[in-house]
Amino acid sequence: MGITKSEIFTKQQNEIALIAKAFGHPARVAILQHLFKMQTCICGDLVSEIGLAQPTISQHLKELKNLGLIKGNVEGTSVCYCINKEKWNEALGLFKEFLELKPINQDKCK
Repeated sequence: MGITKSEIFTKQQNEIALIAKAFGHPARVAILQHLFKMQTCICGDLVSEIGLAQPTISQHLKELKNLGLIKGNVEGTSVCYCINKEKWNEALGLFKEFLELKPINQDKCK
């Protein structure tokens, strides 16, 4: 989405689009699923779990962290990641509201 055009959309529309972008890559979905499954901060075993190279995992973690869906805490020489519960609940609310929109009368659409 062009940076100059995003201002014509509502804050909610822009937020939904940004979060949807995170779900647009299966590696990021796998990272989120793994963090939810473990229910704890993860410090480095994502490479073996996801099966991608460390720089690739790091790039996906950076994207998720920039969106606020995950948090990273420095522990010694590594960064440990976990789900940002507040942001996740906010995203859940946005998508729930969006996906529960009532469909229009499809009989009129040909």
